[in-house]
Amino acid sequence: MFRGANAINLDSKGRLAIPTKHRQPLLDDCAGQLICTIDTQQSCLLLYPLPEWEEIELKLSKFSSNIEQERRKIRLLLGYAIDCEMDKSGRVLIPVPLRNHAKLDKEILLVGQLNKFEIWNSEIWAKRIEEDMEVERS
Repeated sequence: MFRGANAINLDSKGRLAIPTKHRQPLLDDCAGQLICTIDTQQSCLLLYPLPEWEEIELKLSKFSSNIEQERRKIRLLLGYAIDCEMDKSGRVLIPVPLRNHAKLDKEILLVGQLNKFEIWNSEIWAKRIEEDMEVERS
């Protein structure tokens, strides 16, 4: 299970270094095979270990192409899904279209969400947290 928020810098090639505490579990669970796609609700990316992503694909395969909302979800999640492999240094390359979608620049946050990570632009993350805290206080 992934938890916590880690401030990370993207390198000049658009790679992020997975925090050390998550590397071995990812190697054990999926040999470093990850899938990155967009979040259809927010300006962030979703990074799944391959077995978790396969469960998402199974759910999507049961959606109807005749229901526009389900078709749209399939189009967006699968259309942007990219295979990412963790390299020997624990880095993952985030492709340009995905970086553009989430407005990722140098400073990002990798946020554990149990079975996946969210990848956020650090400024957008700060605003999102502020908004979420306001709602929780209401």
